[in-house]
Amino acid sequence: MAGKGTPATALLTKQKVAHVLHAYNHDPRADSYGLEAVEALGLEPARVFKTLVAEVDGKLTVGVVPVTGQLDLKALAMAAGGKKAKMADPAAAQRATGYVLGGISPLGHRTRLPVVIDATAPAFPTVYCSAGRRGLEVELAPADLVRLTNAVVAGIAA
Repeated sequence: MAGKGTPATALLTKQKVAHVLHAYNHDPRADSYGLEAVEALGLEPARVFKTLVAEVDGKLTVGVVPVTGQLDLKALAMAAGGKKAKMADPAAAQRATGYVLGGISPLGHRTRLPVVIDATAPAFPTVYCSAGRRGLEVELAPADLVRLTNAVVAGIAA
């Protein structure tokens, strides 16, 4: 399982971006995929980010926020240049990204989606996010994550 690549890991390799993969045994009963990663890998929670898909004025948009926080939908809408945001239908999120819930990475989406990364990310030398599969996190520099996703950086965590 850990040897199989994902679109996210393929993108990182193709772009020659320094990264480290961290695999752990995913428990299907886990309440929070992000907090499960924090606990399983012994990571600092503020450096682990979850990827959430929302609709901003009807357009799918990705919000990347610390696992300890919530996505502020109003702030996401503003950062994405819209007026109103709501969480996306899970099936639509999975179709657009090509990933399953709990394994949605901000990288390597099937359909190119706008991405907004919380303003806390650049404060760290590296951050962790899903590598595209439950039980697999990728550690990389926040600047690389912003560049590869063409993201806007804004305060979107509540």
